[in-house]
Parts: sequence; structure tokens; C-alpha cells
Amino acid sequence: MSDLITADLVDLDLDRSADGKEGAARALAGRMAAAGRVTDLDGFLADVAAREAQMPTGLDGGIGIPHCRSAHVTEPTLAFGRSTRGIDFGAADGPADLVFLIAAPAGADDAHLTILSALARQLMNTAFTDALRAARDAGTAAALIRGEAPAEAPAREEGPVEAPAREEGPVEAPAVSAGAGSEEDAGSQEDAGAPVFRVVAVTSCPTGIAHTYMAAEALRNAARDAGVDLVVETQGSAGFTRLDPALIEAADGVILAHDVAVRDKARFAGKPTVDTGVKAAVNRPAELIAEVRAKAARGEVTAGTTPVERTGDPAEGYGGRLRTWLMSGVSYMVPFVAAGGLLIALGFAIGGYEINKAPSVMDHFLWTQADSWAALLFQIGNVAFAFLVPVLAGYIAYGMADRPGLVPGFVGGSVALTIEAGFLGGLAAGLLSGAVVLAIQRVRIPAALRGIMPVVVIPLISAAVVGFLMFVVIGKPIASAQKAMTDWLGGLSGTNAVLLGALLGLMMCFDLGGPVNKVAYTFATAGIAVADPSDSAMKIMAAVMAAGMVPPLAMALATTVRGRLFNAAERENGKAAWVLGASFISEGAIPFAAADPLRVIPASMAGGALTGALSMAFDATLRAPHGGAFVVPLIGNPLLYLVAVAAGVCVTTALVVLLKGLRTPAPGTPEAERPGGTRAAAGTPGEKQTATA
Repeated sequence: MSDLITADLVDLDLDRSADGKEGAARALAGRMAAAGRVTDLDGFLADVAAREAQMPTGLDGGIGIPHCRSAHVTEPTLAFGRSTRGIDFGAADGPADLVFLIAAPAGADDAHLTILSALARQLMNTAFTDALRAARDAGTAAALIRGEAPAEAPAREEGPVEAPAREEGPVEAPAVSAGAGSEEDAGSQEDAGAPVFRVVAVTSCPTGIAHTYMAAEALRNAARDAGVDLVVETQGSAGFTRLDPALIEAADGVILAHDVAVRDKARFAGKPTVDTGVKAAVNRPAELIAEVRAKAARGEVTAGTTPVERTGDPAEGYGGRLRTWLMSGVSYMVPFVAAGGLLIALGFAIGGYEINKAPSVMDHFLWTQADSWAALLFQIGNVAFAFLVPVLAGYIAYGMADRPGLVPGFVGGSVALTIEAGFLGGLAAGLLSGAVVLAIQRVRIPAALRGIMPVVVIPLISAAVVGFLMFVVIGKPIASAQKAMTDWLGGLSGTNAVLLGALLGLMMCFDLGGPVNKVAYTFATAGIAVADPSDSAMKIMAAVMAAGMVPPLAMALATTVRGRLFNAAERENGKAAWVLGASFISEGAIPFAAADPLRVIPASMAGGALTGALSMAFDATLRAPHGGAFVVPLIGNPLLYLVAVAAGVCVTTALVVLLKGLRTPAPGTPEAERPGGTRAAAGTPGEKQTATA
């Protein structure tokens, strides 16, 4: 590890040079840049921020491990910082006092990544972290991390960090032997007799550098304490070796701790399985082992692979899991919305708005007649639209209860359509179906019946229960609420309509494709998911689509008119944002929001609110559930619609430029680290730029 960290990459007084996790990352990354290991500091920090946005990198025990792969890193590098007051990296138990910034090149070799994974495992060793807290100088800390120094931490009176008491002895060096790239060693001790319980596990995280291996180590330690025989497959950046099929066959349970799709998940079908996020394995491994043992005792097994890779971590709380379930249903519904809605819109564009009254193309279709083709497109789109509510309900239930939730979910969604309960009915049917299936799965059943439970018993009972409740108990009140909401929307005019447009614009620009954005999008598509939508519904659709285009277009314009306020990576992203914004892909602004959320997100929301309000005020309408330049011919009042979009883009651009121009670099920040600044090594005297607006 000697080439990964040196004393120059250690900061034992991080509080002096950093404020918050962004400041800590910048301070440590600055050391990497000074050592020539990072070529573009701001570009690298943007990659770190994007990784942090995926999942907080704080760990229990006072550890923060910001890390990423980046094209701006020349070689695998590790920087270490220590804080006395603590830095919040999102850990459940509070701030971190030990911060490790791990930088890996986009094409890092397996040998270096294996060494970094060894460090990640060492972080689960309390003797190692205690020694780092007691280190008196940067050289000692670097040597400890390299495994070249004993972990001696005598108590002392002075110094920034009090040495915690611990047993004497060397810290095991995270060095790698010839076979250390394979993380799939047994990881548990077999007693003289057969082990009480056997578990196989898979851990994986988005970058495959840190959490993957820390989760594996935590599970091994917890299994050892519980007397459980556990074998882990780490699907990390250094490659992985698949678990022996014989081990999987003999396993009594499975733990899947992952934030990316588990490769070859079908191997674990038919086993009691705990499916959760990788941080759950790091922070509460003993609970996961207890949970999989409980599932095995109840006879709960998975029916097979599913497209829903995450069903919600119990540690997130009910609100977090509810969001995950709803987003599961929405994500599977959106392709039906896009395909069906655009086909309907094309039918209207070719045949006019009277095409919805055309006879079935089964009875009347002329190959040479444009109206026949328009009717065909419209009727295919209608068929696709008819799946919206059942798919929404089915995959909400799927997100809650896996494959057994599909049958009652689709049945409940179809009932919601039959009784005209609409999307509200679909949401209720999906949640109800998942809850019914989960309740059935908790019932202890004889082993002889377990094989037919997923195929016969659960679908039969759950479909009957959900159908009864939707038809007889809750269906009518939901249908009444749906009608009341539709009537209210149809009566909106004047100021009320403008305020609704502003609210929807705020929601579309708040999280740029996230849950709040999807709520606004689903609300709008619900109104046009009928053969003859109201004028108000089409106005809402237009407002939502217009606002969704604003953030990426505004970021593209801002990088064009005031490029020196952005780093090189952001300027490159700005070029792509033109195309993404014109195609109604709000996610094109995410790189900018991740790097500077306090300026980009409020500015985007202001522009989106203005666009939504103006679109409603201009009475713009849209029948297609999609936005972008290619649906402009389908928009009512297209010129004013484009004026609304342009106004929002200009407002967001102006606010972003203003806010970034007012930003004051931290004292002592080198010119090379400022937005638009030149790198000392690359520039020449007299060529420096400033970041003034």
C-alpha cells in the first residue's frame, strides 16, 4: 500500500482546513491534486458529490469514507483526515472523526482495488481505528494504514485527539497475498459438530471499493459471534468468484446486501432471503442474521428472480419503504404511459381529435387511407393505456411482497378500472395487495405445503381477499374521491389554475427525476389516461412537461453565457444538457445539482414554477404524456408554450449565474481550485482567470 498513501496525504487537523463534508473532501482532494494524483480538482469533487448523492458514506463508529471512480484520477490514491469536532457523513450514530477519501481511476487495475478493499475490511477492526485516533503525526498514521507500524496508542494528556484505551498488539496490515482477491473464503468457524445454521451472502455497492468489503467483514464477524456458518461473495471492483453451487444448495438462508443488481440472482431462488441495502450489513449485521434465521423458521422462501431488486430496507422506516414501493409501481408504469400516450398523440396528429370516434380497425382499415393509420395508432395507444392502473398496482405489490404480490396487484388494479376508481384505486389496490401477501407469508405452514404456496395458495387467497375488498368495501369511496378530484380539476380556471401550475413546476424541479418529480408527472398523466381527457387535464400535462425542460436547458445556457463560473467537467455536461433538456430529460441537470445543490435546486424551482404558471395562464394544452421539442406540433398554443419555457429557462439561468457569482472561495483556496481557474501546472503567468460574475 506504500504507493497509495504517504504522509503528505494525511491531515490530522481537518477542522482547521475544512467545514462540513464538502470541505473535508476538498481539503483531502487538494492534497491529492498537489501530489499530482488528481488532474482536475473540481471535476473529481463533482464525481465524489455524485457518489455521495447515491448513498451517504458515513459509517457507525465515527468513520466517513467518501469515494468514487473518476476519470480525473491518475492512480489509486487514499487520503486520511482526522477531526476533533466531527463531520457529518450521514451515519446513524453521528458525525465521523476519521475520514478516508478513496480515489480510483476509471480503469483502475484489480491489484490496487484489492488493496483498497483490504483497507475497507480493516475499518471494521476497532484496534486499527483506535490506533489512528491516537496517532501523533502524519507519518505514523500513514504507516499504520500501510500496515508498516504497530498500533501503539499510549494515553496522553495533550494533543488534539485523546488516545482510546485498548489492548496492546500490532494492527493487522491490510496487505494482500497472492490469493487475497477472492473474498469468498468461508468466513466462519465450524465446530466439532455440524453448524447450527448455514448462510450464504452477497455484498455489492455502486463503486465496489469500500462498502462491499466492509459489509462482508461485518457479516462475517456477526456470524462468528452468533455461531452461524457464513460464506460471502463480494461483487466488487476487484472482480468476484461465484459461490460454489454446493454451498448455495446446502445453505439454510441467504443475505443479499446490495445497492446495485445482484449478478446471477436466480441462484438463490427457493431459499429464505433477506434483501437489503449494503449499509444495513455494515451497521446492523447481527439483525440481518437474526432476520434470515426467523424467515427460515417460518418457511418463507423466494419464488425466483424479480425485476424489483430492492424492496425497501426495514431500517429506512415506513416512510422510506412506502416511497420505494410507490416508485417501483411508477417506474414500471412510465413506459406504458410513454408508449400509449405517444401513439394516441400521433393518432390525433394524423387524423385530428375526432379520431377517437373512428370504428375498430378490425372492421374497417384501408392501407392507403391516412385516417385508418391514425385510428390504428390511436387504438393501439388506448390498449397500452389500459394497462396503466393494473401495472401500477401490480408492481407496487411486487415491490412490497416480490413475485407473489403480482397476481393480487394486477387483479386489484383491474378492479379499480372496472369501478372507475382510477389511479387512486390503483395505489390503494397495490398497497393492499402487498400487505395481504405479507400477512399470508407470516403464517406458519407445514413443510409439505410450502412448495405450492407461491404458485397456488398465495395467489388464490390474496386475489380473492383483494377483489372482495376493492369491490365491496373500499372501492366505492375511492371512486367517489377520484370523481371529486376530476371534477375539481375540470373547474379550475384563472388564479387557481396558475397556482396549480406553479406548484407542479416546483415539484418537477425539486429533485430532477426523483420521487417528488414523479408524483407531479403521475398526477398529470392520470388526467389524460382516458379516451377523452378534459381540457384542464391537458393544461396540467402541458405545464408539467414545460417545467421539466427548464433545469437542463438553464444549466446548458448558464455554462454557455458564463462558462468561467463552472469547471471543465460542468461545461462539458452543459453541452449534453442542451439535448437532454430539449428531449424532456430533467436528469440532465443532476450533475450540476449534485455539485452545488444550494444554488442549482432553488434556481431551478423558481424557473420551473414560473414556467408552470405561465403555461396554465396561456391555456397551453398537451395530449401526449411526454415533453420536448418533438411534441411541440401537438401542443395547443405552441408559441406561448415556448415563451413559458424560455421565460423559466432565463430566470433559472440568471439566478444560477447570480448565486454562483456571489460565491466566495474559502480563504487560502488556490486559484487552480476555483471555478474557471487555471491549473498552476498547466497555465502561464498572466493567464489566470477569476470567478467573478
